Amino acid sequence: MASRPKQAQPRPAPRFYLVTPPVSDSAAFTSELTPVIDAADVAAVLLRLADADERTLINRVKEVAAAVQHRGIALIVAGRPEIAARGGADGAHMNGIEALSGALATLKPDRIAGTGGLDTRHDAMVAAESGADYVLFGSAEDAPDLERVAWCAEVLELPCVAFARSEADVAPLVEAGADFIALDYIWREQSRAAELLGAAALHMRLPVTAS
Repeated sequence: MASRPKQAQPRPAPRFYLVTPPVSDSAAFTSELTPVIDAADVAAVLLRLADADERTLINRVKEVAAAVQHRGIALIVAGRPEIAARGGADGAHMNGIEALSGALATLKPDRIAGTGGLDTRHDAMVAAESGADYVLFGSAEDAPDLERVAWCAEVLELPCVAFARSEADVAPLVEAGADFIALDYIWREQSRAAELLGAAALHMRLPVTAS
């Protein structure tokens, strides 16, 4: 596995990886999602699906995909790689190496395979070598591991996604080297979700390094 080149070009500014609450009514949620994804530079939406029968799940994915993909935003489904493929999503996010390995045959080569739930640096390296398209560190419950994010940005070639639990986490994760900032805290105040994402975007500028 290749490491990042030591004399790499300046990395692009990080972008948002927006994590949804569990979605049961895709029509209602899509109407709420649209102004939010227009409020900042969102690269991808991770769609969490509330439990339902297979056909309902596929239809939910299709409806959300129609709202985000024409804006150039990737739709990633949490788990459920078969539903992601049949619903026309851009990929699926799996939790852990075993789940990732089991999903690769369904997702590759046409769709994104991402993974989180990585307990160690070794797990992240195994995920990269197995064919993951990105690794995600952290969760809504855990404090950001800035050291691990910085290690990923330095060592791994594939993108590093870091989970921000609040607006206060965004700038430190950007400074640590995250390529994408995942967040879901904005949905705690759903009526202000677009405003809260816009506020988080103010922290997304890369730090200036003295020459």
